[in-house]
Amino acid sequence: MEFNQFKEKAFEAALKNGCDAAELYFVEGDSFSAMVLEQELDSYSVSRERGLNLRVQLAGKNGYAYTESLDAPEALVLRAMDNARAIENEDDHPMQGKCEYRALPKRECRVDAASEREKIELAMALERAVKDQDARVLRVMRCAVGSGSSLTRICNTLGLDAEGEERIAYSYAVPVASAGGQVKDGFAFRVDDGIFDVDGCAKEAVARAVAQLGGAPVPAGEYRILFENLAMGDMLAAFSPMFSADAAQKGLSLLAGKEGEMVAAPCVTILDDPFHAVNPRAFDAEGVPCVTKPVVGGGVLKTLLHNLKTAKKAGIPSTGNGGRAGASAPVGVMPTNFFLKPGTECFDALTAKLGNGLIITDVSGLHAGLNTISGEFSLLASGMLVENGKAVRAVEQITVSGSFLSLMRGVEAVGSDLRFGLPGASCFGSPSVLVSALAVSGK
Repeated sequence: MEFNQFKEKAFEAALKNGCDAAELYFVEGDSFSAMVLEQELDSYSVSRERGLNLRVQLAGKNGYAYTESLDAPEALVLRAMDNARAIENEDDHPMQGKCEYRALPKRECRVDAASEREKIELAMALERAVKDQDARVLRVMRCAVGSGSSLTRICNTLGLDAEGEERIAYSYAVPVASAGGQVKDGFAFRVDDGIFDVDGCAKEAVARAVAQLGGAPVPAGEYRILFENLAMGDMLAAFSPMFSADAAQKGLSLLAGKEGEMVAAPCVTILDDPFHAVNPRAFDAEGVPCVTKPVVGGGVLKTLLHNLKTAKKAGIPSTGNGGRAGASAPVGVMPTNFFLKPGTECFDALTAKLGNGLIITDVSGLHAGLNTISGEFSLLASGMLVENGKAVRAVEQITVSGSFLSLMRGVEAVGSDLRFGLPGASCFGSPSVLVSALAVSGK
């Protein structure tokens, strides 16, 4: 059965059986990935998936039902209604009505025209380029190229009809380098047409691995810290749940009720920009038109991120941040393209301004070493020791600890080198950030 036919039958059955409204969230897409090892194809995957989530509103409650096949719409409606009846408390979660969306420019990507064989050859070329960069490279632990596309449709009985397409391509390499008895690995990636930058990706990956050779801890104490852009982006992504209105309304965020208050240094502005070129979208997972907004502006918390449910509870419009972890998941709150607004100083200028301290190039243990409710973190880290504005040696086996809000209030300068991590349901980015002080545990 075609989607439009399924939609008509499902909506007819829902209204006929007493539902106040019904909504379909439909996603279909394809993905490709290839990993090479020693110039041989190590793993290879091509898949096509689709999923459809039906939501019905019945007597003040919302019921969900999921399927991967477009048949038996009437049975799906009855299942969603049964799920609504099983809910003990009322669930006041509105649906978006008919609306218009901002037109997005068509994305032209060279990747779209590349065959599977060409993508595999690209992965092999990346592996060769990594090995050719430096004699200290022992091997390439992982080297891959992937791509995917997805089409999303959201329709309901209130007149909503939204359709959008997303595409992504990526490549990455993980080289292993050795010297003086030490073995270190590095990582670099590219997205979209950047995957054709084989030499650039290889050079970055090897440079990250080699830079860690000769590393050692530093004495425990309080240090001035320069977070490199990707490391700071990882921190922002890990603590992004603090900006969710859903978390705040459940008492799970320190930012609850702090709109209009200073929560960061005046040089800090955090944007949620769904139209950024890294991954543009016109509507969220509820079909609400997306808008660009400062979440933190000049250090002041301007807004939390809302979907229709949290916005109604707060008595404000949705910020267009309804999100789903997948087609089978219920609606939650998610950022779109969430990043620190860049400043004007380059990385070298920030290093000079750091003076004596540490550059943090990598943080690990983000899932176990931080708490998004308390805002506290204690994370394994590595990077470089800086003396008199110059990096002098690698640093490893240290732990950086503190509070995310204290860190944000301690930002002295924001760099110009904005970079996003690998994209997913949300994209997170940051420039390099200079912080006045953090506790460091070392030797």
